[in-house]
Amino acid sequence: MMMLLWILLGLVAVAVLTALVFFQRRHVGVWIGNYLKQDWRAPVPPGTTRHLMFCFVDHYEPRWASPSYETECVRVARWRQDYPKLCEGLRDADGRQPVHTFFYPEEEYRREHLDALVDLCRMGLGEIEIHLHHDDDTEAGLREKLRRFTNTLVQEHDALPLDPQTGQVRWAFIHGNWALDNSHPSGRNCGVNNELIVLREEGCYVDYTFPAAPDPCQTSTINKIYYAKDDPHRPKSHDTGLRVKAGGQPWGDLMLIQGPTGFMWHNRKFGLLPRIENADVRTSSPPTLARVDAWVETGIHVEGRPEWVFVKVHTHGTQERDTDTLLGKPMREAFEYLGRRYNDGKDWKLHYVSAREMYNIAKAAERGLAGDPGQYRDLVVPRPGYAPRQA
Repeated sequence: MMMLLWILLGLVAVAVLTALVFFQRRHVGVWIGNYLKQDWRAPVPPGTTRHLMFCFVDHYEPRWASPSYETECVRVARWRQDYPKLCEGLRDADGRQPVHTFFYPEEEYRREHLDALVDLCRMGLGEIEIHLHHDDDTEAGLREKLRRFTNTLVQEHDALPLDPQTGQVRWAFIHGNWALDNSHPSGRNCGVNNELIVLREEGCYVDYTFPAAPDPCQTSTINKIYYAKDDPHRPKSHDTGLRVKAGGQPWGDLMLIQGPTGFMWHNRKFGLLPRIENADVRTSSPPTLARVDAWVETGIHVEGRPEWVFVKVHTHGTQERDTDTLLGKPMREAFEYLGRRYNDGKDWKLHYVSAREMYNIAKAAERGLAGDPGQYRDLVVPRPGYAPRQA
């Protein structure tokens, strides 16, 4: 008996040690405290119709891994040809098809690639926003990159909106390599400690970078819609902030809308340790029906408006290993399930939204506006025009 007891204690010790190493390497300690304190399933009055805002954002990198020009073109053509087919027959409560937000990298600009994406945008199937990879940068260098690229997208493609009052270009942002506001512990992949201020002043209104787990750039704040205020002398000012609240006021420098972060309890490593849920959709982490439910159950919302649920997931859409998942049966089945489970018109209404539209709906909740959130898609930031291609 004693021998058996010692064996069991040894197995328990090994399991605990394995779990500690597993979670340490994945930087779970950064966010586990907030995960345990999360207000899961905030109460909704009985009989209330809940609204699901579903947003798919893409770190869209045609030049990923430095391919040939021909490979770049094949990657872009695949999306132009197959995404409309994927969306055929799919409709949300507003009669809208799924919309894909392409966060396009400044450093990978090619006119012909953007023209192909603009075609999808004209169909109502996509919108274009700003992605940027940079390293050892300066404030001046960052401003130059952002101004040049956003002006190109406006002047050459009519792909970004202008503020109706000021005429300033407006755009959403995803930081390359997750290192928003110089947040990587090594100091790599950014270099600008006042990046939030620069982004705001150059026209950015919302950040969609996170979650980044298991990357060390991951914030301690998870599963929130919140404002961050920049400390220009320190990195990672967005690690904490103030939640966006119904009836509240804007604060700080930038709103952040996060995707679901937690654990995949239905998907365990070695059959024991739950894998990290980081809202990333790819072949190795497909959009299963169980994941869809878990995203919704995370319940990300504007404080005081729990019946409006925000689900933002992300991908890297030009990597060949994942394209069949993103443009094929797995994603089609996920969209069909969203329509069956979350769009009955009584308990749930589904709204496919772009990054811009999700922000506008969050602002509507902040302002205390009532009714169907689908009517607020263009509340603050208007839709760009997407000019026809030039001959």
